[in-house]
Amino acid sequence: MPYIAVTALSHAGLVREHNEDSLVVGPWTLCGTVTESPQTLLFPLGRPLVVAVADGLGGQPAGEVASELVVLRLAAAGPDLDGAESLSEAVEACNRAVYAATAGRPELTTMGTTVAGVLLLEDSVLAFNVGDSKVFHTGQDGLRQVSVDDSPPPTPGRRTTSAVTQTLGGNRLPGSVTPHVADFPLPPGERCLVCSDGLTDPLPDEEIEELLRAHDDDGRAAYELWKAAIEAGGPDNITLALVRVGLGE
Repeated sequence: MPYIAVTALSHAGLVREHNEDSLVVGPWTLCGTVTESPQTLLFPLGRPLVVAVADGLGGQPAGEVASELVVLRLAAAGPDLDGAESLSEAVEACNRAVYAATAGRPELTTMGTTVAGVLLLEDSVLAFNVGDSKVFHTGQDGLRQVSVDDSPPPTPGRRTTSAVTQTLGGNRLPGSVTPHVADFPLPPGERCLVCSDGLTDPLPDEEIEELLRAHDDDGRAAYELWKAAIEAGGPDNITLALVRVGLGE
């Protein structure tokens, strides 16, 4: 029987005092905590499954509150999602919920989060994102980013930028978002990587691709990606999920 395997890990990194990332894998969520080692969950292929990372905005209040709110809503909405339209509506509903949560709570004003993930359906896979958390597809043709960064070009001489042009919440006055949604193939045996920028800021795509190519075991691959980000300074929270479709026996 075809199945979906999701291997995930979340860590505060070496600089941040606490973890503002949150993760959703189907009905399972991990919010503001740390996993000591990669965790693998198995699901039957056919039922809608959302796998997503929400990265609370640093430098603004309550990023962990915003990211947790988003993944909990996606976990609840996931079983009813059936395509790009319903997925976009669910992400926009998350945006409204972040703003609504700040009402009457000045300590939460301007809290916000990015989000990136995949919706796996029986015959298609949809990548989605708002902000600069990322989704990659990795297969025979190498590593390819399938999410769209909501960020300006980096300044000359730099590979990355911390600026984002679109987030869920994050402003004093409520606004709408336009989620990026795209379908892509995920044949059995190939993988996609969903991650916060705590992985991609310290590691260039070439190093991520090399590590994934070197480690076909998802648990080992997730660990080696985390280890490489830590060895590169671990400047931010690191959350990642490797998703693979298997055929079973």
